[in-house]
Amino acid sequence: MKQNVIITCALTGAGDTTGKSEHVPVTPEQIARDAVEAANAGAAVVHIHVRDLETGQGSRDVALYREVVARVRESGVDVVLNLTAGMGGDLVIDQEDPLKPVDGTDLVNALDRLPHVEELLPEICTLDCGSLNFGEGSQLYVSTPDMLRAGAKRIQELGVKPELEIFDTGNLWFATKMIDEGLLDPPPLFQLCMGIPYGAPANPQLLQTMVNMLPPDAQWASFAVGRDQLPWVAHSALLGGHVRVGLEDNLYLAKGVKATNAQLVERAVRIVEDLGGAIATPDQARELLNLKKVRA
Repeated sequence: MKQNVIITCALTGAGDTTGKSEHVPVTPEQIARDAVEAANAGAAVVHIHVRDLETGQGSRDVALYREVVARVRESGVDVVLNLTAGMGGDLVIDQEDPLKPVDGTDLVNALDRLPHVEELLPEICTLDCGSLNFGEGSQLYVSTPDMLRAGAKRIQELGVKPELEIFDTGNLWFATKMIDEGLLDPPPLFQLCMGIPYGAPANPQLLQTMVNMLPPDAQWASFAVGRDQLPWVAHSALLGGHVRVGLEDNLYLAKGVKATNAQLVERAVRIVEDLGGAIATPDQARELLNLKKVRA
């Protein structure tokens, strides 16, 4: 186990969860409030999506990101900001006419996924390292090698640390290729994402295999969705990784018991400490990940 384990709290995501739990934050005020509460509970990093105020669905609106980030920065609470850059990769096709996108499609190029990162300069942003069938039906997440190279280059120019979202072993293979091409500064930061249909299943043996594929200087974390989220804290920490919890990936503390983001962080702290680990502070996280100082 690492000496200092970084806990990331993924606050809201973009999934259709707002009707399933009243605790899922939607407005910038709610998302920022949850970020502060998660930080106070022990999260060194908060991973931020924003949601459309009318529909509650995921959004790429820079103004919403601007308000969330301003509220967190003005709160006086120290926490590392990790903004998603994965929005804009959704393609839903017509099964009978695959060249015709249908409702739900939000597909833009690599640079058009980054305007909020360019303006707000978080310490971390995500980079989803491959395409996949996203659940049942006809929805795809699109992130091609050319898109990834363009996105990685721009993120590198901005001085932001990309968190490499790895949904399967091929994603990991390509991420290491970008390291070889000089598009990612050391140490690379990997997030091994498990149990998302239809990427890598939440299998501890597969997690070990993926860890074995990582570059020797990598910093990495892993999470699993749903009921596997909290057990996965132990799996990841025991293999030497950092951890992620939060309402983006799981809504419950136990069967039938809905969670808040802060409660999930508190449980992760307890699991790590019960296993003999220590919880990284935001400054320790910055040192481990070689992050540049956030813009004042």
